[in-house]
Amino acid sequence: MPDADLSIVDEVEAAINAGSAEKRLDTIKRVTDLFMASAGRFNAEQIELFDDVLERLVKTIEIRAIADVSARIALAEASVRLAPIAQAPPSVVRRLARNDEITVARPVLTESARLSDEDLVEIADTKGEQHLLAVAGRWWLKEVVTDALLARRYPSVSRRIVNNPGARVSAAGFAIVVAQAESDPELAIETGVRVDLPPELRHRLLRHATEEVRSRLLSRAPPHLFEEIRSAIAAVSAGANREMSRGHDFAAARRLVALLKDKGELNETALFEFAKARKYEETVAALAELSQSTIEVVRPLMQSLRDDGVLVPCKAAGLGWETVHAVLESRFATGSMGPRELAVARVQFAKLTTENAWRLLRFWQVKSSTS
Repeated sequence: MPDADLSIVDEVEAAINAGSAEKRLDTIKRVTDLFMASAGRFNAEQIELFDDVLERLVKTIEIRAIADVSARIALAEASVRLAPIAQAPPSVVRRLARNDEITVARPVLTESARLSDEDLVEIADTKGEQHLLAVAGRWWLKEVVTDALLARRYPSVSRRIVNNPGARVSAAGFAIVVAQAESDPELAIETGVRVDLPPELRHRLLRHATEEVRSRLLSRAPPHLFEEIRSAIAAVSAGANREMSRGHDFAAARRLVALLKDKGELNETALFEFAKARKYEETVAALAELSQSTIEVVRPLMQSLRDDGVLVPCKAAGLGWETVHAVLESRFATGSMGPRELAVARVQFAKLTTENAWRLLRFWQVKSSTS
């Protein structure tokens, strides 16, 4: 072993045995400096030596780093400096990557080529959201790694993977993302424009997407995906359009609602059950009766692309928000409104007074009877 190598070992032994925290912090900086100065020229044996002595230093400093800011800073600085080095000591890099302090782990998790797929999967299985986010941002990820990351189902991690062009995602991984995208419009859009999204999952995503998300997705579609996405939207729309896309016979619904009224069973609960089951004709007829209006007034409101008109008979009928939500959703054969659309509708419903709702309904009834 060369004298220079022996001197490094002796210096580390002295720093560890001295028991001085300051000496250890100074030594890890000096040894890292020495390695960085000639990293590209070291042979395997020399890299192994640095790996051994640096790992021993890191191990002693980690204990102190729990309560000592300067120790955490020293480890984080070592992580930053070693992360981009292809010949970095592998055991040291793995130890830094497993550190619970994210400022220490993030640099090597994000960049170090010394971490194998097995190392990254272990991190994905055992560490928290911030560590997973760091891994998800790496410039290149294999499916085995993204599968492990996505299995933890952190929305933030899913978004980062979907937005990472170097992250390969399996069909199983995309299935997790598509399920999350049902309640996350931004994730739905970013996922929908991924070239590697399997066609059947693109159809599933679009089938459950709101009309707003479909429109935004089409506007974001790259040229090579535009036709595929447009065709997919057309296909799912055939089975997920508003109920106004077909004719309706309200005769049976009128008779059922009249029977329920005669028996004293026509109430908000009955309307809620109709709406939850997406029984469109029964929902319209029951809402018209409970709001003391007519099907001729309520039906156009249910068919409108706007949500605010439906809120008027709902307010006049004195409905609670859960029932109003169900009524709004019943306008679709399948699918649902997005969270943002629902939030806006809820605010509008809260602001609408019963008096104004009755006034609007009377006006619409007069207008309907004279037209």
